[in-house]
Amino acid sequence: MNGIEKELRGRARVVRLNLLSGTGREVAMTHGVRSVPTTLVFDRAGKEVYRHAGIPNRKHIVALASGS
Repeated sequence: MNGIEKELRGRARVVRLNLLSGTGREVAMTHGVRSVPTTLVFDRAGKEVYRHAGIPNRKHIVALASGS
């Protein structure tokens, strides 16, 4: 998913977390992340609208983030 930040600039915020960091572990526990990589997409209200464990489909992520 390298470069997706640039592709979605102005449409969505992309956050990458290191699960070995304190923040990463906390977020993983809060959202029930059990494998790496896991992609989570949230709407503007903070509701999870997509979850995928493993290598995600880039086109699908871009479409979700763009509201398509």
